[in-house]
Amino acid sequence: MISTRAQVTVRYAETDMMGIVYHGSYLPWFEVARTQLLREQGFPYRQLETDGFRIPVLEVSAKYRRPALYDDVITIVATIREKPSLRIRIDYEVLRGEEPLATGQSVHAFCDRTGRPVRPPAAFVARMNEVFP
Repeated sequence: MISTRAQVTVRYAETDMMGIVYHGSYLPWFEVARTQLLREQGFPYRQLETDGFRIPVLEVSAKYRRPALYDDVITIVATIREKPSLRIRIDYEVLRGEEPLATGQSVHAFCDRTGRPVRPPAAFVARMNEVFP
């Protein structure tokens, strides 16, 4: 299993008139944690794109438990629990302190520049083999 924690402070633009975070604002937060997770494993998005790879979202879901509010400092935990093959599933947990606010997941696949599915880069496969023996 690999995991990372990213922090964001809720911006006013991410809230509704009641100061509660709009549900769609969670997806960019998932992306913040996902890109950090890949970067920490040696695969920054920019380099993957330079190498000709894209990692589109195939599925995404979120479950909301408690509202995040304007100016909250929240932590997004992104975790890959199972060895990726052609698809990568990432689980997310959004926390305010230790209080769970939301959970979610996204599923991705490697594609070439034209959007055709391809095998992950050899270095990615090697790293995942190290992490998930």
